[in-house]
Amino acid sequence: MAHVSQVIYENASLEVKEQFDDQIRKNGRITNMKKTLLHSLPAFHTLMEWYTLAGEVEKFIGKRALNFYCYAISTQNSCLICSTFFSKILADLEIDFDNFSFTEEESDIIEYGQYLVNDPGNIPDELFSKLKQRYNEEQIVLLTAFGSIMIATNLINTALKVELDDVLVPYSK
Repeated sequence: MAHVSQVIYENASLEVKEQFDDQIRKNGRITNMKKTLLHSLPAFHTLMEWYTLAGEVEKFIGKRALNFYCYAISTQNSCLICSTFFSKILADLEIDFDNFSFTEEESDIIEYGQYLVNDPGNIPDELFSKLKQRYNEEQIVLLTAFGSIMIATNLINTALKVELDDVLVPYSK
């Protein structure tokens, strides 16, 4: 059971209703995580920067690697919602993450995401060397900041026990 309820549209303030409506306009629906975050507009706005950072990172690693990065981080964090969300994306692309032949770049991105979760203070110099060969410092900062906000999203979902969205249930393991 969730530790925090989801905002109910009819009971929400005008400001919250505007965010609710905006999400539905943009995405056709609003997720359980977003309905939970809407209890605090500053928290909601902060975590919605995920999309800004994702767009910037996608410019230099591509959409597929971005999805792998998010999936790797989310599974390392054991975040039910995010790992299931990215499982759905991969399934829709007919990609079996556990049996996929990643490019070297994708493998490095996945490894970097896993280190961010498990041991960020001990990321191997060899891995950073590979990242520095491919990306400039701005891009490495963006990749790391995006990984951090992905971790924060995982943390919110897990700590508050946000309920899995109905559309994701068929993809949960």
